[in-house]
Amino acid sequence: MHIHILGICGTFMGSLAQLAKAAGHSVSGCDKNVYPPMSTQLEQAGIRLIEGYDPKQLEPAPDLVVVGNAMSRGNPCVEAVLDRRLPYISGPQWLGDNILRHKHVLSVAGTHGKTTTSSMLVKILESAGLQPGFLIGGVPQDFGVSARLGDGDYFVVEADEYDSAFFDKRSKFVHYHSDTLVINNIEFDHADIFDDLAAIQKQFHHCVRTVPSNGTVIYPAADSHIDTIIDMGCWSQRQPFGEDTAWQYRLLEADGSRFVVSHEQQTAEVQWQQTGLHNVLNGMAAVIAANQVGLSFDQACAALSDFVGVKRRMELIYQNTHVRVYDDFAHHPTAIKTTLEGLRAKVGDSKVVAVIEPRSATMRLGIHQDSLSHAVAAADQVFWYQNASIDWDVNAVAKACDVPAIAVAEIENLLTLVTESITQDTEIVIMSNGGFEGFHQRLVERLGRGN
Repeated sequence: MHIHILGICGTFMGSLAQLAKAAGHSVSGCDKNVYPPMSTQLEQAGIRLIEGYDPKQLEPAPDLVVVGNAMSRGNPCVEAVLDRRLPYISGPQWLGDNILRHKHVLSVAGTHGKTTTSSMLVKILESAGLQPGFLIGGVPQDFGVSARLGDGDYFVVEADEYDSAFFDKRSKFVHYHSDTLVINNIEFDHADIFDDLAAIQKQFHHCVRTVPSNGTVIYPAADSHIDTIIDMGCWSQRQPFGEDTAWQYRLLEADGSRFVVSHEQQTAEVQWQQTGLHNVLNGMAAVIAANQVGLSFDQACAALSDFVGVKRRMELIYQNTHVRVYDDFAHHPTAIKTTLEGLRAKVGDSKVVAVIEPRSATMRLGIHQDSLSHAVAAADQVFWYQNASIDWDVNAVAKACDVPAIAVAEIENLLTLVTESITQDTEIVIMSNGGFEGFHQRLVERLGRGN
């Protein structure tokens, strides 16, 4: 079958394309901007890429058009698909119908930690020789790719609540036929498509409804927003974790780099490269999910101890005798807060500098303005970047911070200020869910030159 994908260079759609190719289909696709690293991955997989949306690319007609959720009415290819009555489908539905339907699906959902928890779970299953398939919205450093078919019976999928396509406004995860569903946490996000928290909870409940009665929903017991969803109705096995549950943890190091997992009078220790309570909770969810498919939790904890991490999740991208620079995907005040707190617990009195681009759709709309200033309390110095797409006053957030903070509108000026902030022992965390106009690379190059 010839499958043509509209919007192929996004993380999800590019990963989907590689799965379709591995499944034996002829795959091509187009996007507005075709550039590395995704374009390189696709070309290496033998997938033909087309820049732009000229409808001529649909001649001769493909057998099926998979439409990415970035596509909308008015797009020339979309209009051609509809006018010519070509068969089309959303990416999540194609994934569910063609890859996931005959697998045991372990879905990881939630506002934060989906990519990391999914990567941890794949690591655990792989360590047991289960050869899981996976599709993750990032690149696990243990595997080097964001998706693979796998040779086993299990498939791990990062289950996003964003909508599926312009013609299907259901969240992606309702298409995934989840047998084991992890819900890490729920907060208000994606303000571009959801009006409020209740609208998000409704979509999550739709996902819970799809889990079979012999399936399991795993979630932290302390999250009242998840409790609301469970109270709407849950027909599956429930496995909360945390205080007063069968699954608990105890920190051995304040920064979360060592902790003990306990279950029914048994214990196992995790000692790993990760830090922060949020990662401890991610790890707990992954251990419990693996246990649902037959892995002992001490085996799962041993695998977690070898977990390397995920690209752009506190990824160390540069270090010398004076400074370490991390790339982090933080896209929400809570993610910023927990990441900085985890780093502070790890580095003690070292200077922590946060460089933040409020780039996510929700933050660009200014929805979280009131929370941002409080999210950076664990840092010593904060630089907020006011990019051209932000039409609210980032400087007001900087002024409201309890730690020294400044808003900067020019990348070159930002580079100079961040470089000048470095002292004898400095940790710099760059936080953005986008390319940050090449800031990461330019800072590393400048530090490498010694200026």
